[in-house]
Amino acid sequence: MFKDLQMKYFIVFCWMILSIPAYTQFGKKSLLTKADTLRGSINENRDWWDVLAYQISVKPNIETKEIEGKTIITFKILEEVFKNNQLNNYKTMQIDLQENLVVDSIIYIKNSLKNNYNSLNLSSKIDFKREDNYIYLAVHDSTVNEYTNEPTLTIYYHGKPQIANNPPWDGGWIWKKDKLGRPFVSVACQGLGASSWYPCKDHQSDEPQLGATLHIIIPDSLVAIGNGIQTQSQKHENSITYTWQVKNPINTYNIVPYIGKYVNFTDTFMGIKGKLNLNYWVLDYNLEKAQEQFSQVKQMLRAFEYWFGAYPFYEDDYKLVESPHLGMEHQSNIAYGNKFNNGYLGKDLSGTGWGLKWDFIIVHESGHEWFANNITTADIADMWVHEGFTCYSETLFTEYYYGKKAGNEYCKGLRKNIQNDKPIIGPYGVNKEGSGDMYYKAANMIHGIRQTMNDDEKFRQMLIALNTKFYHSIVTTQEIESFINEFSGFNFNSTFNQFLRATTIPSFEFIIKGRKLQYRYLNCIDEFDMPLTIGSNTIYPSIQWKTKKLRKKNLLNFTKENIENYYLIEVINNQKNEN
Repeated sequence: MFKDLQMKYFIVFCWMILSIPAYTQFGKKSLLTKADTLRGSINENRDWWDVLAYQISVKPNIETKEIEGKTIITFKILEEVFKNNQLNNYKTMQIDLQENLVVDSIIYIKNSLKNNYNSLNLSSKIDFKREDNYIYLAVHDSTVNEYTNEPTLTIYYHGKPQIANNPPWDGGWIWKKDKLGRPFVSVACQGLGASSWYPCKDHQSDEPQLGATLHIIIPDSLVAIGNGIQTQSQKHENSITYTWQVKNPINTYNIVPYIGKYVNFTDTFMGIKGKLNLNYWVLDYNLEKAQEQFSQVKQMLRAFEYWFGAYPFYEDDYKLVESPHLGMEHQSNIAYGNKFNNGYLGKDLSGTGWGLKWDFIIVHESGHEWFANNITTADIADMWVHEGFTCYSETLFTEYYYGKKAGNEYCKGLRKNIQNDKPIIGPYGVNKEGSGDMYYKAANMIHGIRQTMNDDEKFRQMLIALNTKFYHSIVTTQEIESFINEFSGFNFNSTFNQFLRATTIPSFEFIIKGRKLQYRYLNCIDEFDMPLTIGSNTIYPSIQWKTKKLRKKNLLNFTKENIENYYLIEVINNQKNEN
């Protein structure tokens, strides 16, 4: 049976490779592998089933840097697959687990959520095949032929997970010690994938609808933190199991443990949905510094609930945890390693001074609770939706507390970090991000869209509506673009194409003759026609010269400085006003 399966994989893989252009949108040959397509695509071994819940147990050996684990994956057949009778005699499942972790056994239970997880009379071992970072299971129709069934796979495994060399960018397990020489351990796996430490369906498009539970088994001299709310701590002879539960859907890479000599302090925030519990976990010797620095969390929540609507995970609390790396947006479990200073490790990424007035990690990583954790893209090629809006949240935070001029200055200051190296949107279906310009360039694009709308309240309502319409949802770039066009009343299609799918920065050339403004775009895609609102006037430039007659006082607004304050374009003023 597995020989047939291997041939099927080969045919599907060849089809996927042939479907990818030899030259990608990056303008050079793309070195794509079979692993890229298996990880990055929803292929026929992933498309017929949906994850409902993860229950993860992990026991790290801090001395040997190894782990033992057990993961229970509860899933269901997609209704359309069942209704269309697309189940064959055998249905193959792809489970992701990176090859340095060894699978010991897999137990199948037919209907776990309606029975006890340990109901042995319904369980049976199931055969599997390993191929690099993937596990293949041949599941017979008779085990999944009821749509109402919610079967589980219990996967026992062990091994030495990848060690993070430069977390969070080069991720894996982080085995460090605090300044007193005690274990300080965590995981950062965005990009690398959650399958680097537990078996899962390692794709952003499938979040567990019923949440996740994390059991962390550690020496009883340490404390372990997970996502969501702590439900139990169970002592054993020389160890202790900490259990944490998330009730909401969650990205697989967001589920992480933290282990160390932690102490806890709490607070509450009265927000849009009522009382939100705030939990802070820091190393014991940093308690006083944290109590002072983390007072900024309430400021952040107040500003972001104003701009984006209610914090999306009231049921799971808000939690900030000191981490052995800089930071990550781990849902309801945010990693904090900014050394209790303002700025980004004491620096202002904008160079304006405004970024030193607040803690970058508290603001930026918390912004991801709305954009990345609440609204999640189906493919990491569309990560600008996560990073562009979250980067712009820094501008909105600055504006909320220091005024609109400060926010404008901060946003414009970020432009010096733009590389224009390749398109922001990456290739689809192969687990590849686009350019790092998804941060600063995308944020400035959003700033320009806001200026064109020329209605800050409408812009704010658009951000709130985004988080309402796509609440706990998986989205595509096309859905976000269409929503912005419809809500704003402007067609920004060429704006998105220019800034997300091309690399040049457009130029706006204008000449003032008397009361006439002549203008056009240069250095851009042919269809580029982003509207510009300057003062009370909106114009619609294209690559062709256009002319508009304006009152003299309105013409005075058309200066290089005014335009570049709000729009990511180069301005060419070829002639001063003749009058």
